[in-house]
This record gives sequence, C-alpha cells and structure tokens, in this order.
Amino acid sequence: MKTLFKLTVVCMIAVAVLAACRSRTISPSEVVAVTGQTITDDPAAGVWWGLPYHPAKLILQDLVEPRLMEPSTQEVEVTAMTDGKTVAFRLEWIDDSQDDLPGPQKFIDGCAVQLPQKMETNVPAPQMGEDAKTVEIAYWRADWQAIVDGRVDEITSLYPNASVDHYPFRAESLKKDPKAQGEMEQRYAPARRLGNSRSGPRKQPVEDMLAEGPGTLTRTNAVSRGRGVKTPKGWAVVIIRPLPEGISVQKGTNIAFAVWQGARRETGARKMRTGWIPLILKEPGK
Repeated sequence: MKTLFKLTVVCMIAVAVLAACRSRTISPSEVVAVTGQTITDDPAAGVWWGLPYHPAKLILQDLVEPRLMEPSTQEVEVTAMTDGKTVAFRLEWIDDSQDDLPGPQKFIDGCAVQLPQKMETNVPAPQMGEDAKTVEIAYWRADWQAIVDGRVDEITSLYPNASVDHYPFRAESLKKDPKAQGEMEQRYAPARRLGNSRSGPRKQPVEDMLAEGPGTLTRTNAVSRGRGVKTPKGWAVVIIRPLPEGISVQKGTNIAFAVWQGARRETGARKMRTGWIPLILKEPGK
C-alpha cells in the first residue's frame, strides 16, 4: 500500500507540473516584461513559469555577407521581467549539440538581445541599426559561459591529450615576485597585453556592443550580465541589462533577437534573427 501511495503521489505531482507548463500564458504579438519582479539570472528559476512568453519566429540573415542561406533554429522562446531599474530576458531555443569549445573549424553557440538606443517613432533598421540610428546589443556566448563556470583557460582545455612541460611565467624563481610573474604572464599572453579582453579568463559571459548598421560593431562599457545553461533540448539563457530609458507601462519600445548554432557553422553575420518585436511593460495580473 505504501508503494502504491508513493506512486500515486509522484503521478499527481507529474500531472501538476505538466498542467502548470501547459497553462503558461502566450503573448503572440509582443514581448511582455512583467513589472515588480525580483530579478534572477537563473534560467531554471520557478518565477519564469508564471510569466507570459513570446514565441519569436527566427528568419535568415541573408541581407549582408556572410549570409546564412539555410535555416536552422526556427524559434526562440522569450520571457521577460523587470524590477524598474533592470530588465531580464530569458531566451530558450532548441539545439541538439553543445558547441562551447573554440578551435579550428569550430563555431560557438550564442544569442543576442538588441534594442534601439533611443526611443523614437522611426526605429532603426532591425539588422543592427543604421547610420545615426544606434542599437544596443547584449551578446552571450557558450564558450564564455564555460569559462565563467570554471573551465580553465589553458591549451589542455582545448586539447585534453596535450602535454605541457613548462610555462615560463610559472617558474619557481618568479613565485616570490608577483609583479614580475604578472609581467611575464602578460608577455606570453599577447592578446591580453594588447588589450584584447575577448581572450583569457572572463567574469561575465555577456558582452555589450553598439552598432549603426552591419559591420559597425563597437564594444562598449559592460552594463549587462547573464547566465546560460544547457538543457535536454537546447539552451536557456538569461540576459540582464538596464531598463531602456523612457520605457513605461504607457510607452513601449522594440526589441530583436539573434541565435547562433555552432554545429551549423554560424558565426558573425551568419545567424538566425528576428525583426523588431514590440516590447511592453505590464503590471502583474494585467
């Protein structure tokens, strides 16, 4: 009887979970950021399941080189919340593989959130803006996430069978002189020495950029953060950034998204993307 009772309870819980998933509210024409929320960067946090989601249809980036001519990711599911100062977007999409390791002929999974820098009646072109109409982009990459999660940024991470006999900056003679050791490490990390912060250890898996059209990306001060996790079906990523200036429950703005599948050799402009989608703020229960 006890066993039967336990099985009954488990089945009831499973049915309840499925029912909760099926009862999620769909917002078919706009992304709704629910106000008054406590922001979380955890893609698995239960709060997300009580918020409306938008199934954003993705299209080919076939306007500028390098074009993507074969469709891959069909849709990205977007959920949003705000605490009045920041806004968090949860993006989830289907991807059979986990591409988070750089190397020759390897490409990285990723996603991005794009907003107009200014709220104007005439919005910028959705393909990364246009001259004098700047867009702000927050870009997440799976390899950066792996480093933030603890993967050591060394050659053995890329090539597990590699054998390293000696790193000059780890010489015994330098261990008592941290300054000299730091200088030696920089010497053997030329990209970092030249200010290329895309190489080496990272504190965040998200990068902020500005653009005024394809090919005009410029890195800017880091204001966004995020976290991504691999799910049984694909990726779930939360990107948190400042709430756009001027947006309110009375006045919305626009937003666009992009997804890269490394297994499909997608990188740079070769991606799946959306056009502009209305972004509105809405109070809970309304």
